[in-house]
Formats: sequence, structure tokens, C-alpha cells
Amino acid sequence: MTIEEKLNLIKRNTEEILTEDELAELLKTKTEPVVYLGYAPTGRPHIGYMIPAMKIKDFVNAGFKVKILLADIHAHLDNLKSPLELLAKRVEFYKQELSALYEAIGADISKIEFIKGSDYQLSKEYSLDMYRLAAQTSAERAKHAAAEVVKFGDAPKLGGFLYPLLQTLDEEHLGADIQYGGVDQRKIFGFARESHPKIGQQKRIEIMTPMLPGISGGKMSASEAGSKIDLLDGEAEIAAKIKKAYCPEGELADNGIMVFMKYVIMALKEDKGEKFSVERPAKFGGNVEYGNYADLEKDFVDKKLHPEDLKKALVRELVKILAPVREALEGKEDLIKEAYPEMANS
Repeated sequence: MTIEEKLNLIKRNTEEILTEDELAELLKTKTEPVVYLGYAPTGRPHIGYMIPAMKIKDFVNAGFKVKILLADIHAHLDNLKSPLELLAKRVEFYKQELSALYEAIGADISKIEFIKGSDYQLSKEYSLDMYRLAAQTSAERAKHAAAEVVKFGDAPKLGGFLYPLLQTLDEEHLGADIQYGGVDQRKIFGFARESHPKIGQQKRIEIMTPMLPGISGGKMSASEAGSKIDLLDGEAEIAAKIKKAYCPEGELADNGIMVFMKYVIMALKEDKGEKFSVERPAKFGGNVEYGNYADLEKDFVDKKLHPEDLKKALVRELVKILAPVREALEGKEDLIKEAYPEMANS
């Protein structure tokens, strides 16, 4: 793969890159760059995680070393309902489920390393860097940086102010050239780029992809069961949730179904050289196939593709994609109950 091909693959379906020139230079000068994506293991992963999973596959295919940070300390700082003892189980659950997801979409998981935050964030070197950065950062600046990610509430806890500092230092201590995340991370990414030089470190490249809207519009959240489709949901649950998902005919705004089609389903189809098939009665135009997202979007906007037909086809695809994930977690019920005891009887 040429440098230009790698650059185009990494840029695919991204919303913002800080900066593209720095990314191009990195690809010219480093054979195996390192990119990291961090998750605070709080709620259970949902299909919104499939957008970053697709980008992780792109990084792997472009020759990157990928590090997935399972940030247990970050999770504890942001959520008192996440004691460190419980988070140890959630870290293991995330590792197993995300490994299965990456493999299910065709990523080479031998190129992906999972790292637990507390395995290095409690070191003397990391702690000293945190104090050095804290001395350079106002409380107001830290709160602004974390505003899209941390739940501050009316009486903000000190832990939330530390969150962006730790995320900045993770870039350095993970040896990352790039941090990747959703656009909700933009303020933290900007904070990281301005903060590294203050303590003698090199600023990193930041890459962002869009967030998947929730079923009824708004953000899809791992901590809000009603807004998401869990990666372990069965066919009946997936069908029921997608059936009621917000997808007004011909409209793209806040349409999570169309966002998912663009960033996951059609990207997968194009990578495999396959077409997305929609089955419908002859009186409604008969079956139709799409080889790219642009054609599908045009028919949807022109109201030639009805949301109900699109949703039924999406259910078939999603059930097929997630089947290996459900199979990988079969027999792991004890781990799931230990990680999420509040859901054991739900």
C-alpha cells in the first residue's frame, strides 16, 4: 500500500483530523505508527462502537500498531458507581467483546493490543507528569476540555477535572503518534495538543469520526439502555429496536439508521466487494441492490427506498455481523453478571 493509499484509507469517513499535514508527514517518516483509542469501561458496548471498530480496521490495514486503552481509572473518576473492583471485571468483558467485534468485521486482531489503564497510570513517572500538567492547568480550562465527556453535575467532583489531564498523558505514556476517538472528544484533543509542549512533550495527531445517534435521536449512550442496541442483543431484540428507530422518510438529519449504513454497513460491503440487498414486493419496486452508500442515500432522499424496507434489510445484515460476537461470549454469563450485577435480573 502506497503512502497516498494509506492516507486515503485513514481519512475515509473521518470528520476531523488535527492535522492532515502532520498525518501525511508521519506516514512518510514512520513504518509502523502507533494509534490509540481509549474506552472508559462503564456501560456495555453497543452498535455505536462499530463506527470506531471500522476505523480501527482501517488503521490495521494501513500498517499501524493499534492500542486499545481500557481506562478503568478514567471510568472511576467519572462515575462513583464504578468502583475499581467492579471495573476489573468490566475491563475483561470489554477486552473479550471488543476482540470478538474486531474479528467479526475482519480486522487482524494480532495487530491490536489491549492495555488496562491502572497497569501504567499508577507509576511514579505518570504521577509526576500528572502533577506537572496540573500545575500548568486552570480548573476552568480542565472543565471546559472535559465538558462533552464528563458528567460534572451541580457539585463537580475533582476527578472530572483530572480526566482530560490523564487522557493527554496517555498519548505520551502509551507511545502513541495518534489518538483516535469520536467528535465528542474534540475539546480534550485540543487541550492535549496545547498541553504537551507545556511539559516538554510533543503534541500528537488527533483523528475523529462521527458519533452514532441514539435510536430515538440524540447521542447513543452505553449507560442509557433505551438509546442503544447492545452488541449481544438477539435477532428479536435487534428487529424490535430497529423497527422503532428514528428514520423519517427522505430525511437525513439525526437519522441514526442512515449514519450506521454509511459508516458501517456500506463500508463493510465496499471492502468485501459485496452489495447490500433490500427485499421488497414487486408492487413496491421489487428487490434492489446497492454497491455504495451514495446510491443508497440518493434513493432514500428521493423516497425511492422506504425506511421500513431499509430497516428490514439492515436487521438481516446486523444479525449476521454480530453472530460471532454473541458466540464468543456464550458461556461467559458469570463474567457478564460480575461486570454488570445491576443487569443480572433485567
